[in-house]
Parts: sequence; C-alpha cells; structure tokens
Amino acid sequence: MHDTGTGNTAQPSRRTLLAATAGVTAALAAAGPARAAAPDDSRLRALVSRMTLEEKVGQLFVMRVYGHSATAPDQADIDANLKEIGVRTAAELVAKYRVGGIIYFAWAHNTREPHQIADLSNGIQKASLELPRGLPVLISTDQEHGIVARVGRPATLFPGAMAVGAGGSRSDARTLGRIAGAELRAMGIRQDYSPVADVNVNPANPVIGVRSFGADPRAVSALVAAEVAGYQGSGVAATAKHFPGHGDTNVDSHTGFPTITHSRELWERLDAPPFRAAIAAGIDSIMTAHLMVPALDDSGDPATLSRPILTGILRERLGYDGVVVTDSLGMEGVRTKYGDDRVPVLALKAGVDQLLNPPDLDLAWNAVLTAVREGELTEARLDASILRVLRLKSKLGLFRSPYVGQAGVDRTVGTRAHLAAADRIAERTTTLLVNEGRLLPLSRRRHPKVLVVGADPASPSGTTGPPTGVLAGALGELGFTATALSTGTAPSAATIAKAVAAARDTDAVVVATYNVTAGSGQKALVEQLVATGRPVVAVAVRNPYDVAQLPSVPACLAAYSWTDVELRAAARVIAGRVKPRGKLPVAVQRADDPEQVLYPIGYGLSY
Repeated sequence: MHDTGTGNTAQPSRRTLLAATAGVTAALAAAGPARAAAPDDSRLRALVSRMTLEEKVGQLFVMRVYGHSATAPDQADIDANLKEIGVRTAAELVAKYRVGGIIYFAWAHNTREPHQIADLSNGIQKASLELPRGLPVLISTDQEHGIVARVGRPATLFPGAMAVGAGGSRSDARTLGRIAGAELRAMGIRQDYSPVADVNVNPANPVIGVRSFGADPRAVSALVAAEVAGYQGSGVAATAKHFPGHGDTNVDSHTGFPTITHSRELWERLDAPPFRAAIAAGIDSIMTAHLMVPALDDSGDPATLSRPILTGILRERLGYDGVVVTDSLGMEGVRTKYGDDRVPVLALKAGVDQLLNPPDLDLAWNAVLTAVREGELTEARLDASILRVLRLKSKLGLFRSPYVGQAGVDRTVGTRAHLAAADRIAERTTTLLVNEGRLLPLSRRRHPKVLVVGADPASPSGTTGPPTGVLAGALGELGFTATALSTGTAPSAATIAKAVAAARDTDAVVVATYNVTAGSGQKALVEQLVATGRPVVAVAVRNPYDVAQLPSVPACLAAYSWTDVELRAAARVIAGRVKPRGKLPVAVQRADDPEQVLYPIGYGLSY
C-alpha cells in the first residue's frame, strides 16, 4: 500500500495483507471472533520464543512519532523525528526499534482527520508486518474527552469525566465508552488511555481536577466500571489511570514530583476502590502515576518505579494480571531521582509491561538491552511482559485483522446518531448552583439581547472555540441576539471597563469563568458586571469551585469543560430548552473558610 496520507489511500489489497501477515498468521491461526475465545498462549509463547532479544526489547516500548503519514510525513515532521528519535518516519521507527506500540498526539500531527488517521494506522501496521517476524502494532492515544482529547472534530467529542460524574448515569458512561471506542477502533486506535480512575478530593489539584469523575470513591468506581465496559465492548482496550491514585495532589507530575500523604487505610478507602472496580470489570490496561506514596512504599521512588506498589499491591494484592503501562517517561515526576537510562530498567523491575514515550528512545532501548545482557534483567522477565502485550493484541483482533477500512470510518466516526448521543449526555451534566429570583431560564422576550464575555482559554483539541464565541453562537441559534467579547483569563482594568460599557447596552450578560481566584481580574469583572444592574449569569467552564469566589452573582452554572458539546448544553439550559439536571460530584468549599462546605456533593438546582 502506498501511504500518501491524503485520506483517500486505497486499502491494502488482499494479497498485500496476506503477504504482510503470513509469518504471524502461520504461528497464530485466527480462531473465530476476536473476543470469542481466550488467546492461545502456546502459540503466543511460540512467537516470543522466535523473537531476537532486540525485538523483545522493542516490543515493550510505546513511542511518539511525528507526521500524518507512516512513510511520507511533511518535511518539518521528518526533521523533528530525526532530531528526537534518529529516524525519518513512523515506518523507520518501527523497522529500527521494533516498537510494540505507537501513541498518537495532535501536536505530533498524527490526528488531522479520521480518514488520515486510518491511513496512518494502516501504514504503521504494514511497515511492522512486512518485517521479518513482524508483529501488529498496538496504537494508543489519550482520548479522555472533555479537556483531554487527541482526536477532534469531526469525530464525536463527549463531556469529560467530571461532567459525566455530575450526570451520575452509569448508562451514559457506558454509552460514551461504547461510541468513543467504536470510533477509535474505526481509525485503527485500539488502546485508549482512559478512564481516569483518580478520586479528586483536592480542589487545588492542577493536573487532574475535571478529568476525574468526582470526589466520592463509590460514584467514581461505578462510572469507571461502566466506561470500561463501554470501551472494551467496542474492542478497544481501556486504561484506568493513574495508579495508585493522583486525586489528592497540588503538584503536577508533568513538571514536579508529587507526594500523596494518605495513610494506608485512607488509600484503601479513597484511592483504591475505582481501580478495584476497573479490575473487576476486566480492564485491559492500567497506567502508573509518577508520584510518591510513602504509606505504600517509603523508599522515595515514584509509583512507576516501585515494586512494592506495582507488584506487591497491584499484581499480588489486587490480583491484576493485565497490561501495566507507565505514564509518559518524559514527565518530570519520574525523572527527578534517576537518569533516563535507569528509569525504563527500574520500571520493568517494578512490574510494568509497556514503557510509554521515553524522552530518548535510543538511550532507553539500549539501557534495557544492556540490563538483560549484563544480567540485571532476565530475558524471562521481558518474556512475561511481552506475553501480556501479545495477549492484549490478540484479544483486540490485531493478529486477525490489523487493518481498517475507509468505509468503516464513514460508517462510524462522527455520525449524526453519535453526535446526538453526545448532546443528550451533555444536557444531563450541566449543574445549576445559583439562581436568585429565578433569573434562569433567560426569556427571549425579556432578555432578547445577550452579551457573552469572559475567559477564552485555548480550546481543547479538536473543538471550535473560543468559549465565548461558542456560547454566543449557541444562544444565537436559540433565538437570542448574542454578541461575544473575549476578556481573557486575567482581564485588565481597561478590558473590564470595556465589558462593563458593552453590558450597559444589553439585556443580560453571560460570563464564562475559568479557575477564578480571590485576587483575579475575573472576580473583579463579575463584580463590576453585577454592579451595572444587568442580569448576570456565570458559567464556570472548568472547575465548579469558581462559584465560591462569586458571592454576588445571581445565577451560576457549572459546565466542567469548555468543549463545544458542554458549552452548547449550557446554552440550552440558559435558554430553558432543557432543565438543569447535573449534581455536583465534588464538594465546593467556602472561599473565606475552606473547612466549611458551601455546596455539598449531590447539590444542584433545577427549574
């Protein structure tokens, strides 16, 4: 197959496919549907026994690569690949390092649009399967929905985890996983690093927050299990993350090394339940966290490199025998204590199976190779992880059917029915926290002219944005005359004055807030807008905790994300097209006394 990445590449011919998979299929006869029978371990072991040591080492790595095409990326992506990985293309990456997995990112230009993604996936599979003893590649991505999504429009984008938590429906979580999984699979992505199983009990958490279903471990557990069932029912491996729990930290492990100070008893009660639920639901993979939990391992090592946590607790205590994948090895949290050459070796010794996205693949790959040759790691230890990875590839049907078709993309990705399902789920998540004097819903008769102002953070991947424009557009479609005025996340006095002047010439103001703090310009903006006497509706477009900083606002909604689907749902609630049904999945503390709860878990008004 000549992979031009144009979106109209021909499917591999039957002859090409047979030739490419001949070596594998001889060793692994396809036995019925992918999920019908347990993988044949003896045949998988036979595959492992024929692999060279270099091939075995490669099979443990999941790597990024730049470009929209496996063989013909843009020159800028070739240059980036040469600089970071020492290869020109995805095909060369697979040939040189025999990597077992590739992770897609929007910033690496892997995910322009669904047809191109399918072509890229096919090109990667073809490059790998045509090698001697070639194996299919497990292609993965972070498609959590909400604020973290690597595949954008026209694929279906759902509300994020905390919004789903506000909806509280296991059926909706399962539907999300089922539809999102079917769309990923149609594009050749078979492993999704979702759902987040962290219980977010720290309002100051800079890295999880609305990526978590909430603060109640029982509710989080139920939604994690439901989403896992949805994804895996569609033939995509779900990944519960970040073990042993990232919900109570005020440090971002991308840039620092967090410590979780929970006691063992608190960990069992708060952090462990969603992971236990994921395991009970048959989760295919679990991702580790780059943070320290002294109550579980007092060595000072991050969980990713901790044998007591990954083998002692996850494998032996919780009885998990699926694939364990590290969080990105380029993150600071795993790099603070050891060099990039030691991290992959220590991770394997701790019990991981997949080494995700090392900053220097050549260094990491050779470090593992050397560790085996010098006896620090046994080949049998590698074989155990490779067998888990191959079992997963077999379960996902990659040996039997490694390629995807463009007809499947057209039939599955971003269909009208899928988009409608996302809208319906979003409508059940919007949470009304304040509604003084029954200001909401806004009446087109009394408030025909609406000004939308506020924060316009960079739009999450693949959504239209900016939030003020999306809200104004949605309100316009609902019959209001709506104007957008972006004031940013840190509005100056001049910007606030401009917004206040515009507000005086309107019937109502909708203000999008984003992580409001006590001294922020956003708080001053809302207060000065309220002082105009015009009705003001605040929409918290990320953390619901904003409401605690806005005591004067007469109406406040929590949308939990600034993606199109959630903003459009919030607009329909504002306009009264649907009633608010969301309930807070986290508690909101008072701004002046954080020990006191302003709005408890389960709080939410309606019309």
